[in-house]
Amino acid sequence: MNNNSLNKKMTVINGSHFSNLEGFYDEVSQLFMTDEDWKIGTLDGFDDILYGFHGEIIWKYSQKSKEDLGFDVTKKFYENKIETGKPFNVKLIQQKLDELTSGRGQTVFEILIEIIKSHKSIQLILD
Repeated sequence: MNNNSLNKKMTVINGSHFSNLEGFYDEVSQLFMTDEDWKIGTLDGFDDILYGFHGEIIWKYSQKSKEDLGFDVTKKFYENKIETGKPFNVKLIQQKLDELTSGRGQTVFEILIEIIKSHKSIQLILD
């Protein structure tokens, strides 16, 4: 066994533990931030914590998460940002909302998958 494989980890995101984005943030905060006193609360924050992770992420009940974090949650996610206004780029978010409602945009689930896959040191397994 070489030194490299000793540093690799395996983490399981359990889709049965949550049914919305806040629940997802709680789940991944417990998994990746055990020694921290703050929690992940944004997509950027989730992306940031993955930079230190090398190994495998198994997303159990990923089909449930795909449905839970699908169109309705994503639409509400964008609408809340538009309603909040600054510091959010309302024009860009409106564009993303328009893409979503026309069937071309990504859901929150798809965005989360894209974030994980953008980290070359992580192998994602959807279960």
